[in-house]
Amino acid sequence: MPLFHLAPCARPAAGRAASRFSGAVVAASGAGGARPPKAPPRRPRGKPRFSRQSAIKKSFQQEQVVFSTPVPADPTVAIIGGGASGLACASALAARGVRAVVFDTGMHGLGGRMATRMVDDGRRLVFDHAAQFFTASDQRFQELVDEWVEKGLAREWRGSIGELEAGGHFTAIPSSTPRYIGVRGMRPLADAMLPENDLIKVVRPSWISKLEPFNGLWRLFENEKPQGQYDAVVIAHNGKCANRLLSTSGLPQLTRQMKRLELSSVWALLAAFDDPLPIPQDNSYGTFEGAFVRDIDSLSWMANNTRKLFPLETNRPECWTFFSTASYGKKNKVPQENIPNATAEKVKRDMLGGVELALGLSTGSLQRPFYTRVQLWGAALPMNTPGVPCIFDPQGRAGICGDWLTGSSIEAAVLSGMSLGDHVADYFASGGERPEEFAIGLDDSLNRVEGHDIGQFPGLDPQKPQVAEPQLAPSI
Repeated sequence: MPLFHLAPCARPAAGRAASRFSGAVVAASGAGGARPPKAPPRRPRGKPRFSRQSAIKKSFQQEQVVFSTPVPADPTVAIIGGGASGLACASALAARGVRAVVFDTGMHGLGGRMATRMVDDGRRLVFDHAAQFFTASDQRFQELVDEWVEKGLAREWRGSIGELEAGGHFTAIPSSTPRYIGVRGMRPLADAMLPENDLIKVVRPSWISKLEPFNGLWRLFENEKPQGQYDAVVIAHNGKCANRLLSTSGLPQLTRQMKRLELSSVWALLAAFDDPLPIPQDNSYGTFEGAFVRDIDSLSWMANNTRKLFPLETNRPECWTFFSTASYGKKNKVPQENIPNATAEKVKRDMLGGVELALGLSTGSLQRPFYTRVQLWGAALPMNTPGVPCIFDPQGRAGICGDWLTGSSIEAAVLSGMSLGDHVADYFASGGERPEEFAIGLDDSLNRVEGHDIGQFPGLDPQKPQVAEPQLAPSI
């Protein structure tokens, strides 16, 4: 698949004026420059009222940071987010001789939704609990995949996948392109994306909470603790924390585009069973290893990690990854950092019930898993996209990359990061003398994304989209 306080704004001034941040000026984001200050309205008595709409409008009225300092000969870029897109951006910058520092919140490793969970309870359990597999349709991404294959990190997944309807009716999906998986799960692929040189530094776990322009640089803070100064900044994650980070950063154009993004929520259930599940067989393709589940609200995908990752081993317990539909995720959404026990139990019960229904089993007849874990991907997949490879604000020397800019896949994430890394390197090479030539993606509208609830897989035969209709945010 292809998965979060605030910087103070400069004081308004007439037209464009020097800010208290040396080396940068700020300009009003609205047309015609800054307006004369108005007398504040009288606050009615009683409890104050807040709304998401007013918060969005406030963030769009922030002043635009405009850097006026020359581009240094040896610039450094801060990349906030160590998923596939952020890592690809860092790698592309390093290939051009530009230093990068990647800040990531991962406690166990890099990769974001290229996530693999390993559990050792006497029997080693392995689950891909986000991205399930990927395809390659672009030559640049195919070259990276070929490197992974040559290093023994990835291989083609030849197991049968298809569509599963209630009652155990399975139909295999033919593929016109290879399907790939990580040999030891998805996470090692993320680690392999970084070149072995001193141009990239990784800081984790780290939660960047504030961006602040100062002396022609971006200062980063983690809960008021300084995390260095950088010549440019890249936001390589999304969701509520990215919105919060941008909302008073002095980057209103990036803020507007990020807040137009609509994201789905999807529950993941990891379950391990002592005995093989009673999987229906297709006459031509045999027992499936992965299936897109149709018309069951609590289930959109199920995959046998054991058969996928360890096809030659027969004495291992079966480790399954199940995903809910986006509509189920929306109806049962809770704070993903603090899932109530009652909700976790309900989700597990609903999803295992969905498995019974999908396999055509009677209620309560599914064997009890000896290990389970539920996880909510609260910002799972994009539901709308601008269709541009990256976004870059040359005045503020800041950009955005991520799979949502062109779709919802590992390939889209990697290509977005590559594109932004090359774009920022080109900007630095220009000396920053023609900033208007480097603005990209700041005004593009967002349109609906089609695909499965767990993402897009270019090369698979077209299927009826399972993603719910997005609620597009209004243009502001």
